[in-house]
Parts: sequence; structure tokens; C-alpha cells
Amino acid sequence: MLAFPIGYTIYLSFHEWSGGLRPPEFVGLDNVTRSLTDGQFWGSIWRTVYFVTLSVGLQVVLGVGAALLFHQRFPGRGMARTLFMFPMIATPAAVALVWKMMFDPTIGILNYLVQSVGGPTLLWVSDANLVIPALAIVDTWMWTPLVMLIVLAGLAALPQEPFEAAKVDGAGPLRTFVSVTLPLLSPVILVAALFRLIDAIKTFDIIKVITDGGPGTASETLNLYAFKQGLSYLHFGYGSMLLVWLTLLVFVVAIVFTRLRARTDQG
Repeated sequence: MLAFPIGYTIYLSFHEWSGGLRPPEFVGLDNVTRSLTDGQFWGSIWRTVYFVTLSVGLQVVLGVGAALLFHQRFPGRGMARTLFMFPMIATPAAVALVWKMMFDPTIGILNYLVQSVGGPTLLWVSDANLVIPALAIVDTWMWTPLVMLIVLAGLAALPQEPFEAAKVDGAGPLRTFVSVTLPLLSPVILVAALFRLIDAIKTFDIIKVITDGGPGTASETLNLYAFKQGLSYLHFGYGSMLLVWLTLLVFVVAIVFTRLRARTDQG
């Protein structure tokens, strides 16, 4: 179930094939050379990095803040946690359709809210400068609860002795968070960021449904570009090579964050 798709993708990446009865034609490293000289390929990598950095950065900040909030005791905390987790359990394609309507420049509620405070009409996913931030908002809305859950579990497992010592020393809430909570939580935050980075790099459904890579190629990430090359244009060999690059990108990110976490544990 796992080895065959990976092996066949690597096999196809060294071939050219457009489907049908004709067998794949071995082309060696031609697809590698083509990708390295393909401006759209490098553009899709840049858009992927932009989207991932923006969405994961927002999710980590908001997820840590939400975890700190829900770690406190207050009436209705259980219900609030449940409602906060709702976006994470919703179907991504359905979520994308709802947000697509909300982004509509004429009937969408987002422009109504912006205009109600005196703001301009925004094109959101029709503006090349706004489309990646708009998609990052959708991804952040969906997956911030996952970061919150991971960090919340980390908060529950923290030892209480450092907090008691900080209280005795007269440290306030902000000083306690910066000097005690954040250092103790950093390995957990790195794990949450790693999970979200890997998923965000592979994001496909919300981008496909909301923009299909548009306007033009302004939101065409590497995953979507590989999909179009393979299944829209029937360049199965080149599309497979792009997926190999995507897999390598995921591996590099995983290795970097694993080493960062190891250094944090040692520190």
C-alpha cells in the first residue's frame, strides 16, 4: 500500500508517458533537467514556501494563545473547546466551498464586514497579491485547533515546580510565560509546527476548490502544479518528478525540525 505508489512514482519520474497503450519511454534525467530549468516549477516552490510560512506561522501563534486560554479554568470551558475544534473535523472540500462564497467580492460576507468599518472592496482570491494570504486564512481557520490540542497536552504535562519557584520570586504572568512556560513548551511547539508544516506543504484540496491555482498561476503551489502536469496535461513522467521534488522538500523540512527539537531537548 505504501511501497508500490512511491516506487512507481519514482519509476515514472525517469520516463515520459501520456497514458494509453504505449508503454512509458525511458528518458533518464531529462525530467530532472526540465524541472530545474522550468520557471513555473521554481515559481510554484516560492508560492508553496510563502503559503506554508504564512499559514503555519499564524497557526502556531494562535494555537499557543488558544491553548493558554483553554488551559485556564472558566465556566463553559468544555463547550468552548468543542466549538473551537469544529473546523478541524469539517470536510476540507466543504470548508473550501463555504470560504469561496465568503470571499466573493459582491455577495461575500467578508467584504460586507470590511466595508462596514469603512474599508475598500477586496477581490480576495481574484487578486494575485491577496490570494495566498486569503488561502492561508482558510488553512489557519481549519488547523489552528490541531496546534491548540498539541500545545494544550504539553501544558498539562509541564512540571509545576518551576512555576512555583517563579511565583516565589515575584515573577508576573508575562515574565513567567517568557522565562518558564515558553522554554518548557518549545519542544511541544516544534512538534506541532512540524506536523503542520508537512501537511501545509501538501495542501491541495482548499487551493484546488477555491482558486484552482488562479488567478493565472498566483496560487499554484508545487502540489497543484504536479497534479496539473500529471492529470490535466497527461505528462505523467514530469508530474511524477515534481512529486519526487515535493517529497524531498517534506523530508528536508522534517529533518531540520527533528534536529531543532533534539537541540531543544539537549538544551
